[in-house]
Amino acid sequence: MPPTARTATIQRKTKETDVALTFGLDGGRRQIQTGIGFFDHLLEQFAHHGGMGLELTARGDRHVDDHHTVEDVGIVMGQALDKALGDKRGIERFGFASVPMDDVLTRVSIDLSGRSALAVDVRFAPGPIGTFDTQLVREFLEALVSHGRFNCHIEQVRGRNNHHMAESIFKALGRSVRMAVAVTSQDVPSTKGML
Repeated sequence: MPPTARTATIQRKTKETDVALTFGLDGGRRQIQTGIGFFDHLLEQFAHHGGMGLELTARGDRHVDDHHTVEDVGIVMGQALDKALGDKRGIERFGFASVPMDDVLTRVSIDLSGRSALAVDVRFAPGPIGTFDTQLVREFLEALVSHGRFNCHIEQVRGRNNHHMAESIFKALGRSVRMAVAVTSQDVPSTKGML
């Protein structure tokens, strides 16, 4: 049985952004407003397929571009994931998913090890998705993984459509997190006795 309160609330305010987030590993309300339509859509996919609650508001210096907002959302989400996990007692620790989406197949594997590492093998076609710069997918992931303190390996097996590629990454990441945070024992999943 999962603990009843695997949630975290984080706020980050800088001269560039103001991000407030409540995150629940075991479900909850989903309301996402970053002002970046396609990014909101990706975060909704992540939370839905991960079975997570995500209440998020973000304001940023979008007159410059979307970079600071996307990066700071990644920072705050990583911090919230790490905080909500607590001492990680009983979790599966490892998670993986293979998500097909029309022409695309993406694989994601994660390890909630307490150490951050990101490997991304994805080849977006040149150009944005609507107004969303595809480079920001990696920026978000780097911030999330670094502040969430986990390993994440993302592999695009095939695909041509940038929209589908981005969506399949976020769906597969959500499903991987869902698997990794599942409580299946009483023990810390490490021979070291801690993560």
